[in-house]
Amino acid sequence: MYIKYTYPFLSLIALLIIFFFVNISLGSVSIPTLEIFKSLVGNIENESWQYIIQNYRLPKAFTAILVGSGLGISGLLMQTLFRNPLAGPFVLGISSGASLGVALVILGSGLFGGVFASVLTSKWSIVVAASLGSFLVLLAVMIVSSRVRDTMAILIIGLMFGSITSAVVSVLSYFSSAEELQQYVFWGFGSLGNLSWNELLIFFLIYTAGIVMTISSIKGLNTLLLGENYAKSLGLNLKQSRLIIIIATSLLAGTITAFAGPIAFIGLAIPHMTRQVFHTSNHKILLPAVFLFGGIVMLICDSIAQLPTSDYTLPINAITSLIGAPVVIWLLTRKRKMFF
Repeated sequence: MYIKYTYPFLSLIALLIIFFFVNISLGSVSIPTLEIFKSLVGNIENESWQYIIQNYRLPKAFTAILVGSGLGISGLLMQTLFRNPLAGPFVLGISSGASLGVALVILGSGLFGGVFASVLTSKWSIVVAASLGSFLVLLAVMIVSSRVRDTMAILIIGLMFGSITSAVVSVLSYFSSAEELQQYVFWGFGSLGNLSWNELLIFFLIYTAGIVMTISSIKGLNTLLLGENYAKSLGLNLKQSRLIIIIATSLLAGTITAFAGPIAFIGLAIPHMTRQVFHTSNHKILLPAVFLFGGIVMLICDSIAQLPTSDYTLPINAITSLIGAPVVIWLLTRKRKMFF
């Protein structure tokens, strides 16, 4: 049954490896391709090149793979749970909660002076604030959803919490200085190149927990495709499965937003692109395919954002939207079936 997918998977793995090396070869400093391969085995003589590759380009490339695959899988989970092709990883208000946490730190730092303001706007404080914000919104959604039987109602509740947090951010923005607004806007652009190896390790551990929960829910995801009533008749514990899916999505999307900022398009588009290629709704096939597809697309977007031969780096959010939106429109107009 799965033999026919061997060639597509091998092709995706090859593309992931190719674009990984393309990504680490690009940057404001021109490094010969041969020297890049030497640096991976520790035989490069130029110490500055070694430092750039080992401490900047490699972490950024791995971050791109984790972000792309994590958002793609989160989008797949939400689209299956809500049986809605427009559902993305942030429909539960996770991104809005993270944005609120960061807004309270950056835009509210003016309320504190001197040392406290500098501590509040440090890198780790922003990561912690984004994580807490997304977690608190998730907690609120889960508390409300525990009293709601309809899955679509959870979607609406998540959107409403997102509206509330956006309103609070707007109020904070109104009373903030230009410098604070600029810093908050820059965070909203998203960035893949700000993580050290230690930060990437923490990111990966939380990411892995989300992936493990996702893998454990594959059977439930396939059953949900048949409809909630039919899933119940097959013995699926709908409440438990729904909870696991929501927590897995929150771990993936919330952590990505905390470490890389709110990155648009990927979570919505990657599942559709994968379905168009693999022509299946079986999550045993879709999950690894989305992982590979997400990593490849994010590496491509980040490579374009580098503006080869230039010292400038474009916001990753701008690239994902400019490139992705037309591709999704083209794919969806070619084939209407959404496997829902």
